[in-house]
Amino acid sequence: MSNKLKVAFICVHNSCRSQIAEALGKHFAGDIFESYSAGTETKPQINQDAVRLMKELYDIDMEKTQHSKLLDELPPVDIVITMGCNVECPYLPCKHREDWGLDDPTGKSDEEFKRVISTIESKIKELKAKLKS
Repeated sequence: MSNKLKVAFICVHNSCRSQIAEALGKHFAGDIFESYSAGTETKPQINQDAVRLMKELYDIDMEKTQHSKLLDELPPVDIVITMGCNVECPYLPCKHREDWGLDDPTGKSDEEFKRVISTIESKIKELKAKLKS
């Protein structure tokens, strides 16, 4: 049983931003916290532009280790990060909560996706530094 904090990245559909955050959390901060993602609705597959760009940028294949999940599939978590749903973000009990206010890049250009991915990477690294201290 791990003593690491559990961080849940939450969005309505759990198909794009929250999936990217889960993957980058595992990649950059797996030594500090466990990363999960979920939503109140699911999609049949992770956003294919996100999958392609995460492979291209980080050599991470999200489809091998992740799938769209509902909130009730998560273990109890310590920290909830909402992605900026622009609607009522799902509620999950936790010790700490923050909203990253990210625009959904779905259907937009690769440049827009890369901007969002880069922002998520920076925020993951900031969270890791905060939790380490």
